Amino acid sequence: MKKMKINSQIFVLFIAVFINVSLAKAQNNSLTNDYKENVIQSLSQLMNEYYVFPEVAKLTEQHLKTQMQDGYFDQFKNNETFAAALTKSVQTINKDKHMRIRSNQPYMISETSQESMIDQHIARMDRSREANAGFKTVKILEGNVGYLDLRGFAGMETGKDIADAYMKLMLRSDAIIIDLSKNGGGSPNMVQYLCSYFFNQKLLLNSLYWREGNTTEEFWTLDNVGGLKMNDVPLFIMTSERTFSGAEEFSYNMQTQKRATLVGQTTGGGANPGRSMRINANLSVFIPTGKAINPVTKTNWEGVGVIPEVATTVEETYDKTLDLAQKAAEAYRTKRNEKFNQLFTDLSNQLEHYIVGKTDDIILVRLKKCQEAKLFNEGDINNLGYDYLQTNKKTKIAESILRANTILYPNSANTFDSYAELLMINGDLEASVKNYQHAVAIAITTKDRNLELFQKNLEIAKQKLKQE
Repeated sequence: MKKMKINSQIFVLFIAVFINVSLAKAQNNSLTNDYKENVIQSLSQLMNEYYVFPEVAKLTEQHLKTQMQDGYFDQFKNNETFAAALTKSVQTINKDKHMRIRSNQPYMISETSQESMIDQHIARMDRSREANAGFKTVKILEGNVGYLDLRGFAGMETGKDIADAYMKLMLRSDAIIIDLSKNGGGSPNMVQYLCSYFFNQKLLLNSLYWREGNTTEEFWTLDNVGGLKMNDVPLFIMTSERTFSGAEEFSYNMQTQKRATLVGQTTGGGANPGRSMRINANLSVFIPTGKAINPVTKTNWEGVGVIPEVATTVEETYDKTLDLAQKAAEAYRTKRNEKFNQLFTDLSNQLEHYIVGKTDDIILVRLKKCQEAKLFNEGDINNLGYDYLQTNKKTKIAESILRANTILYPNSANTFDSYAELLMINGDLEASVKNYQHAVAIAITTKDRNLELFQKNLEIAKQKLKQE
């Protein structure tokens, strides 16, 4: 009798199919009553040990065991449906949307060749680059309204520099929209950091109580961020049912501090942070080990969500938010310009009534107010000084203005160079040389590109001083 030759590829395919079918049957057959009882026992033990509300954990355990005795879980034949049923059951008692039971992905032995390791690493990098720490889109809309589509709150080590770059792009906006409608949360430290961009004063934003260690972690606004703060710019936050966890905290922080207007739908309602834990080789559970405590309401948004001031449908949210932001931006510009006009008028009055040796400190105070209001920066003050020098021919007033600039911007080589020039024009060569020297010293430290020019000006001043 002739031996049959079996194609090797067909044989391998047959074996693979056989193994997969066998595994599937094994999984279905593995969900015996003993298996389910062991899962419920392990899940209950984890909840009792770690869940932030121990009394609720006990009630949840009793509920699960009663359901098990009543045969409720008999209908679920695999880990996926069993996990979904367990999630529904525990949430019936604890109302905690963070607590979910999931079926673990089967462990796959990865290739260990150099090529596969490189491919996997590059794939991870590509996913990280595409996610961009949650920062999806930034743009300036009609009416000078800044818009940020933020999809997540990445850790500070990943997201801080990106956050600073995106916030800088919105710095000149007259109103800002932060779209959290597709944001599922993330790092509380990044929430704290981005909140800090919108407050000048020291405020307690949120606290997290942790059952483990019986400790409370406080999150205050930070004194410094990697850019300029926008503490008075009108702020609007877009929300939806998908807005969850850390994104809800950002919204709730801003709402309770009356810093922003929320527009959209009530958020998902997950306020209790925690971590994922293994029940067994097939199932895991996310157990909240802490709870948020807002300093204003003394509670949080768990189970109820954050309710926006302006309720809209999903389709209406963007247009409604933009309309509100554009109106707020117009009002903001009007109020700001009124303030600018008053500050400029007060400064001009002091300059026009300048008295040598008596008005200099008053002019400094007026310029400082203009600086703090962001009416003037270093270049504006420098230009103002040269206007009084070249256009108005009032050299002493120009000198007073440029002297004030060196006090307001003490680390700028250019301010000292300009002041030194006015001193030289006004005949005070000794003081001029000292300020030129100071300009050169700063330029060397800061590697100023105009160092050679400052050095040249210093030499000219020294020569004039020698000729006296």
